[in-house]
Amino acid sequence: MTSRLALFPLQNVVFPGEDLPLHIFEERYKQLIEDCETTGITFGIPVYLNDRIEYGTEVELVKVVQSYPSGAKDVICKGLKVFRVTEFDYKEEGKIYAGGDVEFIENKDEHEPEQIEQLIGLITELYIHLEVPGPKLDMKTFRSYTLAHKIGLSLQQEYTLLTMNSEKERLAYLINHLLITIPIVQEMNRAKYVIELNGHFRNFDPLDFREFRLRKK
Repeated sequence: MTSRLALFPLQNVVFPGEDLPLHIFEERYKQLIEDCETTGITFGIPVYLNDRIEYGTEVELVKVVQSYPSGAKDVICKGLKVFRVTEFDYKEEGKIYAGGDVEFIENKDEHEPEQIEQLIGLITELYIHLEVPGPKLDMKTFRSYTLAHKIGLSLQQEYTLLTMNSEKERLAYLINHLLITIPIVQEMNRAKYVIELNGHFRNFDPLDFREFRLRKK
């Protein structure tokens, strides 16, 4: 079953539940936000990636933070549901913003509690290596989307995560990402340490050569 949404394509992934601050200045999107204010419509943010759009997230206008004399606005929106675009029109009828038909993706929230525990542990470890404050998280409400923007995913990886409709699959994807990323960060930290030592007097531990054997070719 398809639904009709106003569309606001961006080179950005919006996850369900996420707060999204936007500065609205283009005429077409000023009109869109005005329609959200007056009629309460939601709109979709499909991800513009590799010169195409397909998946995106429905969002609702939560708050207009500031309005400017030019008509521009700072707004906060909230991600709702993931969709796939089945038809795209550059202009909605009678409007100057885009629109299209979308199919909402059913989300399967089943997952293993151990996955949440492992992912939070890996995120905490990553933050320690990055020397940034660790996040305060509630295991009961934590989901794959909670810190997806803050663990070093590329835009393509964030998009891949968005297209997955299974929480178990998304958690496994993030765990795998961190199992690959953390050793890289560790190696970068080691390289940084070596570089910082360059030119300094270093104290090496003495080696015991009594068990030394010459390697034969």
